[in-house]
Amino acid sequence: MAEIRVPTLGESVTEATIGKWFKKPGEAVAVDEPLVELETDKVTIEVPAPAAGVLADIAVKDGETVAVGALLGQIKEGAGAPAAKPAAAAAPAAKAAEPPKPAPAPAAAPSGDKPIAPSVRRIAAETGVDPAGVSGSGKDGRVTKGDMLAEIERAASRPTPVAQPAAAIQVRAPSPADDAAREERVKMTRLRQTIARRLKDAQNTAAMLTTFNEVDMTAVMQLRNHYKDQFEKRHGTKLGFMGFFVKACVQALKDIPAVNAEIDGGDLIYKNYYHVGIAVGTEKGLVVPVVRDCDQKSLGQIEKDISDFGRRARDGALKIEEMQGGSFTITNGGVYGSLMSTPILNAPQSGILGMHKIQERPMVVGGKIEARPMMYLALSYDHRIVDGREAVTFLVRVKDMLEDPARLVMDV
Repeated sequence: MAEIRVPTLGESVTEATIGKWFKKPGEAVAVDEPLVELETDKVTIEVPAPAAGVLADIAVKDGETVAVGALLGQIKEGAGAPAAKPAAAAAPAAKAAEPPKPAPAPAAAPSGDKPIAPSVRRIAAETGVDPAGVSGSGKDGRVTKGDMLAEIERAASRPTPVAQPAAAIQVRAPSPADDAAREERVKMTRLRQTIARRLKDAQNTAAMLTTFNEVDMTAVMQLRNHYKDQFEKRHGTKLGFMGFFVKACVQALKDIPAVNAEIDGGDLIYKNYYHVGIAVGTEKGLVVPVVRDCDQKSLGQIEKDISDFGRRARDGALKIEEMQGGSFTITNGGVYGSLMSTPILNAPQSGILGMHKIQERPMVVGGKIEARPMMYLALSYDHRIVDGREAVTFLVRVKDMLEDPARLVMDV
């Protein structure tokens, strides 16, 4: 028997949720054929078959949580081998060899010897609140549904929501019967839960503020239109606007290092490298792959990296390490038609630039009114690190370099 186990998931990732199985017990599998999809806090991973044969046993079902190294199932090696009886025989061995799963065990674990009501189990599974740590007001000290809801409310009022995952949980009141029949309840993916938690943590932790400006995109658009064909032939990728923004931000970060810093306890960490995260929207949620050492890369290489990350993000093929270590982030709501927004910080970074839709607007140029392609820019920043003067200066630097792209080449 060949064992299928949870692979190493990356730095700080210790568990995953079973997304779906691609095969059923008894079906033939080929070596390296994807068998099961795992959803982690950051990416979706496909686990390949370690050997060819027949899928004999599935140890965990869709939706269950598993730890790194946990047994997922077994393969009866050898194509066409019968799977039904061997699977039944192998099941006890599989269960014995399987490490303990950190899944909903705490939710189902009784408080002492007292039984737990189904409603309490359900709330525990959905919120992560352990009934063992809740004082029971029911008969013989049993934990009731009301006790669980009260604990969630107390957790929400505590000043340290990062240490208590239940703080961000909201328990809604039951819908009227007519409305409930037309509702659809879908469990949040681990990626969506992580996005929600991180964004709320950023709001609760940082002193977040946003400053705005607008940039005339005429010069960049003319430069792009003039060289886009030659650029694509030379570099094998299209020339977009994001590369110009990355280059402009790198120059501004060099001038205003506080925007490229972060807080670590009582210290400020100033980063002398420029790893720029590019926010990419996918069907499963927002991911932020990181283009590293942007100050050392050409415009062509940056555009290649962005194009590659965007494609693999939509295919769910990004690696965890490709989304770690960013020092600054750029997000482009303009691709969806957004004219103005206030982006939320990508913690622990102290700055994020929001790009928006390019729209022709009447502008006064040399005493005359002209239609110009304008874009609003938004810089959200952590006011604990970055002063207003620095934030405004940063945004003006970006604006100046985009309106005069030659400055990017001249490094002025």
